[in-house]
Amino acid sequence: MSARGLHVHGVGHFHPENVLDNRFLEELDIGTNEEWILERVGIRTRRTVLPLDYIRKTRNVDVRAGQEAALYSNVETGRRAALHALSRAGLQPSDIGLVVAGGCCPEMAIPSESCRIAAALGIEAPGIDVNSACSSFGAQLHLLAGLARGGALPRFVLIVNPENTTRVIDYSDRATTVLWGDGTSAAVVSAEEPARVAIVSTTLASSPSGWQAVIIPRSGHFAQQGNAVQRFAIKTSIGCLEGMLPAARARAAETGGTVRFIGHQANRLMLDGIVRRLALDDAQHWHNVVDYGNTGAAGAPTVLSQHWDELAAGDQICLVVVGAGLTWSSVHLEVGK
Repeated sequence: MSARGLHVHGVGHFHPENVLDNRFLEELDIGTNEEWILERVGIRTRRTVLPLDYIRKTRNVDVRAGQEAALYSNVETGRRAALHALSRAGLQPSDIGLVVAGGCCPEMAIPSESCRIAAALGIEAPGIDVNSACSSFGAQLHLLAGLARGGALPRFVLIVNPENTTRVIDYSDRATTVLWGDGTSAAVVSAEEPARVAIVSTTLASSPSGWQAVIIPRSGHFAQQGNAVQRFAIKTSIGCLEGMLPAARARAAETGGTVRFIGHQANRLMLDGIVRRLALDDAQHWHNVVDYGNTGAAGAPTVLSQHWDELAAGDQICLVVVGAGLTWSSVHLEVGK
């Protein structure tokens, strides 16, 4: 879908301070060590909203206890990331006319996290949740782009993806323990007001027959069919990039910019496989999974936020996200002067 007219005014992020490094996971005595972790997923550290002593003592066997033990709620991490994005956009909470939230692990069935985050920010505006697991950010932009084409958006929209998924990780299961970290992203977009970063196009697709491959049951732990999901993520990411790269490269040749790739931050080895397959330079590949782990829907937009000040005129950003459902999405952004 063409999304010309939808602009990104600012992005922000927040990561909790508690660090889960590979040594900490090794000390849990669950059959893992740094060599094993780096060989399989390429992750060195992660962040968590959980107290480290709580993880040591309980392995988070009861996810309800994990939610109670968390040092930050989704609302608080969402509020902090949103303020970061608003500051970069030069806006106040009162400027926002719609709040959209989503991700992998909402804290409540009702009310929506968007309304709860809006309340924490003092925003009196509609709030809706658009949850598509790790692909939520792409799905949200795709839907907003459609609304923008119909003139149905308020002046400024705030998107927040709070991902504190370590609350539902079983820390006796080495296969999932090594992957997940916590992080929250936020972005301010507008169809009325132009900005330096424009959304050129978006896509959204699903294969619902694969819904059982990645799950978080109500009051249960995260589980996935790891090898199958990784193969699927590589295949769909490559397909999305092959659809975007020709136009992005042609446009970069015109503008003198650089093509950048931001993928779903599931694990470093998966991303490396995509980069090799499409012959991208290391300098073109922006990522943070090595230091923050898989932060779900917040992963790719958090990478964009961390590189926000490095964006140069003419740059073409190819962002691809893959999530449970199974769902995948792509977003092509262009940086103006």
